[in-house]
Amino acid sequence: MNRVDAVRRFNRFYTQHVGALHTSFVGSPFPLPEARLVYEIGRRSETSASELGRDLDLDLGYLSRLLQSLRRRGIVQGKPAPSDARTSLLSLTDKGRKSFAMLDERSREHVTAMLARLPNGRRTQLVGAMQAIETLLNGEKPAAEITLRPHRAGDMGWVVQAHGRLYAEERGWGAGFEALVAGITKFFLENLDPSRERCWIAELDGEPVGSVFVVKSSDTIAKLRLLLVEPRARGNGLGRRLVDESIAFARAKGYRKLVLWTQSNLVPARRIYKAAGFALVKKQRHQDFGVKLNGEYWELAL
Repeated sequence: MNRVDAVRRFNRFYTQHVGALHTSFVGSPFPLPEARLVYEIGRRSETSASELGRDLDLDLGYLSRLLQSLRRRGIVQGKPAPSDARTSLLSLTDKGRKSFAMLDERSREHVTAMLARLPNGRRTQLVGAMQAIETLLNGEKPAAEITLRPHRAGDMGWVVQAHGRLYAEERGWGAGFEALVAGITKFFLENLDPSRERCWIAELDGEPVGSVFVVKSSDTIAKLRLLLVEPRARGNGLGRRLVDESIAFARAKGYRKLVLWTQSNLVPARRIYKAAGFALVKKQRHQDFGVKLNGEYWELAL
């Protein structure tokens, strides 16, 4: 079998394996093209049809028909862009956000079931092969794999140490910040609700290089806390990946709002939050960590 035939054979196999040709994607009311649009619009909070068409490489006429179908069913809504009334900004309705959460949860369940049929070593092999395909087709240089996993014994000590060390070195923050992180991790371990709270640890070459937490504030509000990326793991989208994982988890668990507290001088983190759809709602000056800071409260409607 030549290379072209091998690629075509794989395409047919994988298309069938993930149910891409089914009229109902992962048991939802949406075929795959519509499900992809619901996911992309929900992930971006607001976007335009031209941005969707460019990023998904879709013909604008075909995209328009898909969007019209979603509008008629009350999934997607549009409003004029503030900068150009000729451009419509698309977002999900309340019904659409519920559909997004359902699609995200069922897709995860589908992939989890697919992986569960494989021994652990084969799962690693499969994910590695998929990442290799993505890297090669994108023309990227192979990079060391960064994986996300739930926390385990000993991780909270690393979270406290990494935060204290990095923010002292890079920002000059004092012991008050390290004490705050220690208090957050202690409360997390002692009061963890595994059904609605989660910690992710990012690993590179078997070593922790990042973290983020989603913790319950109320039945409808969750907090994103302790986002951190070590310097050697920066520049490859890990921060955004951790935030996206947190947002998807909060939506799937039925929270209506995700909130966070950050500082005005943490520009890379603020850029990630803004790109993910968070809005700045309040500012407050303080000196809790030994230096003058402008604390900021951000929130995202889910």
